[in-house]
Amino acid sequence: MAFLSIGELARRTGLTVKTVRFYADRGIVPPAGRSVAGHRRYDATAVARLELVRTLRELGLDLATIRRVVDREATLAEVAAAHTEALDIQIRTLRLRRAVLSAAARYGSTPQEVQHMRELAGLGERERRALIDDFLGQVFGGLDGFAGIARSLTPELPDDPEPAQLEAWIELAGLAREPAFRDLMRQLAERHAADRDPVLLRRDPVALVRDEAGPAMAAGVDPASALAGRVVTAVLTRYPVRERLEAQLEAARDPRRERYLELLSVVNGWPAPERLGPVLGWFLTALRHR
Repeated sequence: MAFLSIGELARRTGLTVKTVRFYADRGIVPPAGRSVAGHRRYDATAVARLELVRTLRELGLDLATIRRVVDREATLAEVAAAHTEALDIQIRTLRLRRAVLSAAARYGSTPQEVQHMRELAGLGERERRALIDDFLGQVFGGLDGFAGIARSLTPELPDDPEPAQLEAWIELAGLAREPAFRDLMRQLAERHAADRDPVLLRRDPVALVRDEAGPAMAAGVDPASALAGRVVTAVLTRYPVRERLEAQLEAARDPRRERYLELLSVVNGWPAPERLGPVLGWFLTALRHR
């Protein structure tokens, strides 16, 4: 290959003459020689170096790092590994910002609420665990037999969460911090504990109503009808304390509880949970008509 002028080198590499001269002036692409008139001349090595420089620049590497690579002061593998790690950090940061901004846009948040969301999104694994442990401790503390339920209500945000998982975590963590939501969940747990017979564990009233009333609601049965009344009778036969049943179902169909379970499924990558609010509402209407 014959020696190339800067103009010819620019045409070979697809760069502008100004760009080639810029790299040449900084010693990144040194000349292989000079013409009789003193003009710089370049060979095939310069073409290869410029193509590598252009690729590395497109990947976001700075000139100082690029020079170390082309001068073989650092291997491309070492530089690539370091920059991959840096990009991973940037990507996580951008995902965090996107999640906070998306949540703020969705809920029309105040500046104070946005700051609160940013803090929740930025919590480390230990801080997230402490927040959820505190929440579940207040809900189930002092009650026996709820370890499995507590585990089923525990969010496990992945190390590299998807944007939807991060957005769900922000909302879920906000719910877990709400005193009113904690009180609601504690009441549910205490009522559930109070329903436990010393000899025989009474069936969960929410599951009982779901199984008895679900088919009737799906079939379009009017909750004020006689057929709905038979569903109510079937449930009360197995759960005769009407006032407690009504209170438990009202708490269980609270939209905040259902929202927590929806968010939990997103964070943990689980299938979407069954929505029980409609069937519980149908049964409560039927119960009050009886």
